[in-house]
Amino acid sequence: MELKEDDLVLCTVTQIEGATVFVELEDGKKGSISMSEIAAGRIRNLREYVVINKKIVCKVLKVEKNNLELSLRRVTGRERDELLDKYKKEKTASALLKAVLKDSNSIDKIKKDMPLAEFVAKSKEDSKIASKYLTKEEIENLEKTFSEKQEKEKNSKAIVTIKSFSSTGIEDIKEILEETKGISISYLGSGKFSVISTSQDFKEAKNKLDSTLESMQKKAKEKKMVFEISQ
Repeated sequence: MELKEDDLVLCTVTQIEGATVFVELEDGKKGSISMSEIAAGRIRNLREYVVINKKIVCKVLKVEKNNLELSLRRVTGRERDELLDKYKKEKTASALLKAVLKDSNSIDKIKKDMPLAEFVAKSKEDSKIASKYLTKEEIENLEKTFSEKQEKEKNSKAIVTIKSFSSTGIEDIKEILEETKGISISYLGSGKFSVISTSQDFKEAKNKLDSTLESMQKKAKEKKMVFEISQ
């Protein structure tokens, strides 16, 4: 993928020399971060912000032939969390497919069309998606894996009602729904939403759901919206 200015990239810190941090992207590209782009304000010790082998999210400032000029300080907390979450899902999907597929070339074919996490999500809903890339036997193995995984997973669910009487109501609701990162949410109609947290452990799923609902409720209160929870 061709990178451009303002793109977000996941990097691994490979070297720290003087006032410069050197990194390597997931695809092997090299990049560097100057001290002024590590954090705002005066930096006494670079290693308070970056350490060797640590994964960090950076923003592309300039694309050069053999090096990328990057920034760490210009990445917002939300941007960082979203990219790390995406990376985690992609890694999980890759591990699942490698365990199921006999031909590793199939994974490369999928990657050319879409992220692996997107492929796995779509294949759960419609096996026809997988038929373009996988053999009949591989599809059966994949569906069996989905079924076994679903049986092991535990869900914690709540129904929430969100209403706004503001002229910016739609945008406000969208902003509240952004608090549900990593949570499955479905619109039920009449301002009602199904919010589901999934985990291998029910207590973990419940804690994640409670934390999400608390964040959503706090945001709704700030915007003076109706927010009701029924579980």
